[in-house]
Amino acid sequence: MTDEKLNGQAPAHEEMTGEELTEAVIELCRVKAEELRYLGYRQTTWEDVWQCVNAKYAGRQEPPLHRIVNDILTLRADGLMNYLTIAALKEAPLS
Repeated sequence: MTDEKLNGQAPAHEEMTGEELTEAVIELCRVKAEELRYLGYRQTTWEDVWQCVNAKYAGRQEPPLHRIVNDILTLRADGLMNYLTIAALKEAPLS
């Protein structure tokens, strides 16, 4: 055990910079996209995952990091497909 644990103190951690946090969130989106590709959604990209999660917060205050991470990790294939379908319908021109 470290001295910090023995003293009941939390170990000191270096804080990540904004750029490092961004890269960590992108990597998490890449992992989620890969998971979805294994489930048969072969066209899924990390950008799709990010846009889906980010759409929840449109017009709102930026959420805490733990909420973003949770939303990425718990994103289900049906939630992503619903988002992508609605986004495609919004972009489609009316005839």
